[in-house]
Amino acid sequence: MGRWNGFGGKVEHGETIEQGAIRELQEESGLVVDRLDEIGLLRFEFLGDPVKLQVHVFTSDTFRGKLAETDEMIPQWFEINSLPYQTMWPDDKLWFPMFFNRQKFSGFFKFEGHDKIVEHSLKAVDSFEYTLPPWL
Repeated sequence: MGRWNGFGGKVEHGETIEQGAIRELQEESGLVVDRLDEIGLLRFEFLGDPVKLQVHVFTSDTFRGKLAETDEMIPQWFEINSLPYQTMWPDDKLWFPMFFNRQKFSGFFKFEGHDKIVEHSLKAVDSFEYTLPPWL
């Protein structure tokens, strides 16, 4: 789609969500972390698509390695005040300020297509309420 997006992917059998995120970060960027801190939980729906997404957002203050292009991504650092929101998912500009302020958050976004948010909620939280996907 040509959008700037964070690192991520699917959790493999036997992995925790954090372990999957650590693996995906290394596979997609070359960066290595020992642990991540969960800061956000987002749910997504797309009109006309039965698939619902649950996205866990993590942060880390320390990493090793050098940022590197991979088959999946061409990663790039941006200054916080120069983020290219116009080429990112439309919801990013709504929750990124909470992320940068280190405020835990939970949100829901319903899209029409991939560019128009038709419904959303976003709130600061102290902890996360997890729901299992229907296939588990």
